[in-house]
Amino acid sequence: MKPLCSRMYMLVSRLWAAISKALFAEFLATGLYVFFGVGSVLRWPSALPSVLQIAITFNLATATAVQVSWKTSGAHANPAVTLAFLVGSYISLPRAMAYVAAQLAGATVGAALLYGLTPGNVRGTLGINVIYFTGCSMNPARSFGPAVIVGKFTVHWIFWVGPLTGAVLASLIYNFILFPDTKTLAQRLAILMGTTVEEKVVEVEPEKKDSQCNSEDTEERV
Repeated sequence: MKPLCSRMYMLVSRLWAAISKALFAEFLATGLYVFFGVGSVLRWPSALPSVLQIAITFNLATATAVQVSWKTSGAHANPAVTLAFLVGSYISLPRAMAYVAAQLAGATVGAALLYGLTPGNVRGTLGINVIYFTGCSMNPARSFGPAVIVGKFTVHWIFWVGPLTGAVLASLIYNFILFPDTKTLAQRLAILMGTTVEEKVVEVEPEKKDSQCNSEDTEERV
């Protein structure tokens, strides 16, 4: 029993270490994205930012977020992206929920830092999405962070329903029509519930025992 318990403890420890690193990566990446991206839309007195400058800044912020987190968490930094991965059976529901929580926390902290570091006449409403039609916010976390800090949620639901609906449709079209994979329903349910790791461990152990037995038999015959 002790060897089995120790192996289970090591497995849980490794899983927690991997998940905690991934969550911190999502937190950090989304925080950086909101801090620099939203910072580019503020009304700086020296020079008002143009649409092109804002677009370039957001793209550079996205590239930075991806660079710092893609090896650890897959560089989602966006609840819509996480939902697309969930629909495509690439991550489990618990991991997806943890990712979204980390993203929203990171976005809120990034917006709070930006709010605290900018003068009052510059920060204004902290770039909440009520400019033009939607402000082109395809990241619900980007909309959520500033809205929490400023305390304004006018038509905020639009910036959740739109990106999440688009993410679901895109994932369905890509994973089930354009490039359908061979996952069975049982495999998809296992991935959804996060039980695939445990199943692999159970399958590998008997193989190791069999190989050990075979090697012992061979030694005896020799």
